[in-house]
Amino acid sequence: MSSLERIRNFSIVAHIDHGKSTLADRILEVTRTLSKREMRAQVLDSMDLERERGITIKAQAVRVGWKGYQLNLIDTPGHVDFTYEVSRALQACEGALLVVDAAQGIQAQTLANAYLALENDLEIVPVVNKIDLPQADPDSAAAEIAELIGEDPARVLRISAKTGEGVEAVLDAIVERVPPPSGEPDAPPRALIFDSAYDQYRGVVAFVRSVDGVFRPRERVRAMAQGTTFETEELGFFSPERSPTQTLAAGEVGYVITGLKDVSRLRVGDTLTSAGGPASEPLPGYKEVKPTVFAGLFPTDSDEYPELRDALDKLKLNDASLFYEPETSQALGFGFRCGFLGLLHMEIVRERLEREFDLDLLVTAPNVAYRVLTKAGEEVEVHNPAEFPREVERVEEPYIRATTIVPKEYVGAVMELNTERRGRFHHMEYLSEQRVLLAYDLPLGEVVYDYYDQLKSRTKGYASFDYDVIGFHEGELVRVDIMLAGDLVDALSVIVHREGAYARAKALVDRLRAEIPRQMFDVPVQAAIGSRIIARETIKARRKDVLAKCYGGDITRKRKLIERQKKGKKRMKQVGTVEVPQEAFLAVLDLNGGGRS
Repeated sequence: MSSLERIRNFSIVAHIDHGKSTLADRILEVTRTLSKREMRAQVLDSMDLERERGITIKAQAVRVGWKGYQLNLIDTPGHVDFTYEVSRALQACEGALLVVDAAQGIQAQTLANAYLALENDLEIVPVVNKIDLPQADPDSAAAEIAELIGEDPARVLRISAKTGEGVEAVLDAIVERVPPPSGEPDAPPRALIFDSAYDQYRGVVAFVRSVDGVFRPRERVRAMAQGTTFETEELGFFSPERSPTQTLAAGEVGYVITGLKDVSRLRVGDTLTSAGGPASEPLPGYKEVKPTVFAGLFPTDSDEYPELRDALDKLKLNDASLFYEPETSQALGFGFRCGFLGLLHMEIVRERLEREFDLDLLVTAPNVAYRVLTKAGEEVEVHNPAEFPREVERVEEPYIRATTIVPKEYVGAVMELNTERRGRFHHMEYLSEQRVLLAYDLPLGEVVYDYYDQLKSRTKGYASFDYDVIGFHEGELVRVDIMLAGDLVDALSVIVHREGAYARAKALVDRLRAEIPRQMFDVPVQAAIGSRIIARETIKARRKDVLAKCYGGDITRKRKLIERQKKGKKRMKQVGTVEVPQEAFLAVLDLNGGGRS
């Protein structure tokens, strides 16, 4: 039996919280990759953020041994915002464990990940997890999953990742059902970079799936797309810590320490080959991912701008779906306009920048990309409300196909929410007697604020949600500007649907009035569409009590003092500018508080 025949590369995919990371823990335990003493919950979730939130953010690879076979496992995230991470991991595999919760059955992300695996021609091994729960119904969950992928329900494995029951049968099924990797052990070496990270002492570390040939330490290697050449400092595999080895052969999954200090010289999706005897064709990489949500990231201290730029460069290496470009704001100074795959992705990026790079950041309100046709006939893509043209012929906004799976008693609540958010009904189907799949076409701009929170609260947490971007449709959208004392504050501009513009503007000016400290003169806070003011509040002036020393006496004396004070305030207003504290931006742009009407 050749060495390739002894290798199995597989991924674990599932809806969020269906037990992927727990199953990965049990596999490490059953195969004795880690001793009892080294074991802990969520072993492969190495980031503090992952452990705190109980979610997987980064795909993690690990090599285990089972009955003479080498199994390379890639644990993947379950949240919709990290689907790109899942798709990259699947391209490094031949098989996938599709895990379904025995109590909840198939959920929205189960469907999305099953289709992703089928698109990549992977062998799917269906697994029903959490059979130890009192409310578990493994038979109906197995029937659902069997119908989804066209499998015999008897071949669906029933396990408890928590107790370890049935995990050995899963490993046997991987060996039996997942095909070995195809590749040419004697051909010029080729490896696909499916992820990477930055080590401050050793430079860029590329995570690779070797396809052909053999890589060795201290040999010259070239990245075929970028043309970067370097000498490999170390090769190895994950167990789950980095374990150096002398060869990385065809079919294996591991890492290459490049020693490169410039993070822009290596990209995820590139092909590594030998510089001396290179391969003729690169491997098919990954399709470029398009960000759907945009926000400005600004350092609260403008002197930290270079540190923010370096931090984004390094984070981009570890997160290929992050997009950013420099941006200047009159109110906030220098920063970056960043593109994300969703709100959770944005929140995670912000937290990683603050924790891993010790930055203090201000994030502007999230918005989506719009296509605008100006009256001059020019078509522009707008990522930032401040760039939204004034003379507009037509505006198109991105739409998504939102798939929601809910118990049947909440169908009305979900339909009502989608109708409020300008949704268009697409179709509805019963997955079982109790559970319904609803598909709606929704404007992405209506989803990025608090749609997910609303969906969870209206369905008491039972709804599961997934979406795909389906294209652009025309909409009646306007730009609402905020002015303080007559001066436009560009960082607070928002793009909203014309129908909801007044309510949104009113909420914004009310919030600003509460947050901006009182000045020595009245400050009007106005919201405007073009030159038309649609909402206004006034921050009242702080007054010194000029009548404190007047104990009675003639009223004309008091009036004279008040008139003199008024003149002074008028003079101040002509020269005064309003200092907007960071707290005001944070309060208005706070995702949960800024909200919508």
